Amino acid sequence: MPIRWLFALGVALSSLAFKAHAIEVCDAPPRFGLSPAAIAIVRTACEEHRQWMRPFIDRRGRLASLRVTEAESGNLADHGLVPWQRVAMYWRDSGTLVMVGDEPGASSCLVPPGNRYTDSDCRAFIIDTPWSAAFVSWVMARAGIVGFQRSPRHIDYIRAAWKDGGNGGPYRYADPAVEKPAPGDLLCYIRNRDQVLGHAGLTSSLTGSGRIPKESHCDIVVAANVGGDRTLHLIGGNVLNAVTMRQLDLDRSGHVLLPVPSALAEEGQDGNDPGRECTPAQQDLCDFNRQDWAVLLKLQATGPLPALPAAPAPPIGVPAPGLPPMPAALTPTPSGTGLQPPAPTQVPVPLPAAEAAVPAESGAAPLRPGP
Repeated sequence: MPIRWLFALGVALSSLAFKAHAIEVCDAPPRFGLSPAAIAIVRTACEEHRQWMRPFIDRRGRLASLRVTEAESGNLADHGLVPWQRVAMYWRDSGTLVMVGDEPGASSCLVPPGNRYTDSDCRAFIIDTPWSAAFVSWVMARAGIVGFQRSPRHIDYIRAAWKDGGNGGPYRYADPAVEKPAPGDLLCYIRNRDQVLGHAGLTSSLTGSGRIPKESHCDIVVAANVGGDRTLHLIGGNVLNAVTMRQLDLDRSGHVLLPVPSALAEEGQDGNDPGRECTPAQQDLCDFNRQDWAVLLKLQATGPLPALPAAPAPPIGVPAPGLPPMPAALTPTPSGTGLQPPAPTQVPVPLPAAEAAVPAESGAAPLRPGP
């Protein structure tokens, strides 16, 4: 057999061996040296990604897999709560649902499923209201991260990290172009802006030199450079209307190679689209990863943490560890014409008065208008 054939055969066998030993990053054991907090965050986010049947955006920014979305009534991986009910659980058990109680349909999500009227009303709320920040808040509550400012808006815990990170808060505000991402961190971008902010622009806004952006999105870092593949793996909620993994490139030193931001979304669009230039004739410009990545929130919390429960999610109406009891179920109004939501007895993370009316935000796909 000619030498070149032997060489080709060896390359092919090596490739097959590599593929045979490939492992899902969420199935790999925790990296040595990770804190209990980081392990809990990664485990929680990864379990939810499995429930949604592991959709992901590849390193080129292309959606490579998507099997179920938020509005559906089909089964998730565990054949338990259907997608829209599971999203309602993120809202309830993170404590963020009471913060958007004035949104149409929000109060109906307090009612266990099975009532035709409240099911339809809650499902409409899930479809119409961005839930990515509620998902992050749920993960942090589930993982037992003490001091995390749960909110329906990403910018609230971004600002908390900027203000309190140096004073013992669970996260520290950092420049993603300078510091390396690690499991448990949050990588965030700004969206729907009339200009690209970047880290310097966002920092300037937070210091009072400009308008603070209301719309942003954060993904949770779950793995970095597994097996030397120079890939960053993140999981976010409401990304393409599911719990979706995203892959980004790392350089040799472990810093994330931030894609050049795409053209900004049209007014009223969601902003997690590949950009105005993305057309069938310009497919090289179609990239869901081309965002205004502006901040890396570095995890500082280390523990001690409560043990994670065996089940992937609590039953409806049972709060995650550390959260207040759920509000009572809705009751009929005296006239019998509708449902009256009870007044919430406690708001876990009160928003400033000037911001209480600001709607939630998201990193979802342009399948619906943004807030």
